[in-house]
Amino acid sequence: MDAVKGSDEENARRPDKRTERSRRTRGKIVAAARDLFVSRGYGATSLQEVADRAGVAVQTVYFVFGNKRALFKDVVDTSIAGDAEPVATMDREWFRAACAEPTAAGQLRAHVRGVRDILGRVAPIMPLIAAAAATDPEIAAEWPAAPDPRYTVQHAAAKALVAKPDARPDVDTARAADLLYGLLSPELYLVFVRDRGWSPDAWEAWAGATLIAHLCTDHE
Repeated sequence: MDAVKGSDEENARRPDKRTERSRRTRGKIVAAARDLFVSRGYGATSLQEVADRAGVAVQTVYFVFGNKRALFKDVVDTSIAGDAEPVATMDREWFRAACAEPTAAGQLRAHVRGVRDILGRVAPIMPLIAAAAATDPEIAAEWPAAPDPRYTVQHAAAKALVAKPDARPDVDTARAADLLYGLLSPELYLVFVRDRGWSPDAWEAWAGATLIAHLCTDHE
């Protein structure tokens, strides 16, 4: 009886081990693809090269992703999220915690900190997305011009922010969303951090202070 029970427990654990192996394999492939896409470009990178970099058979890459477009989308999605979990940005703990801050200034500091983490991952691949979309209509269709998901996130943050007691009464949700969308854009992040050599800490301090000055009544 004990032997049967032990066998059942081992069988129950096996799917978890297989799932973990699959998760690790997928992660290795995505990391290898990101490195190659950034260094060589989307068009110049083959799935065989991705497989070689990841240390897996090319058939494994096809089995997991199907084609290069699907792999590219996964690279972008995991760069935005920071992991492979299917959780939207507005449902992420950092975003919900920022919106729950009791003051607008507190929300902005927490929000900029969270966005900084995303931009550190996403900003380097923004030129890659633009180049790939320009040459592949099916990739372009994955990121339509409107509605911009990034604006949707910033608008949700703005809606929470303008209801705070220290939010400027003359700034409505639309204006607040525009300021968040513009000042926290990947393009502006790259101007400061990549082109001008600012540290991410310096960018975070500047972005937070600038937004607080424009969106809060007490910003001393």
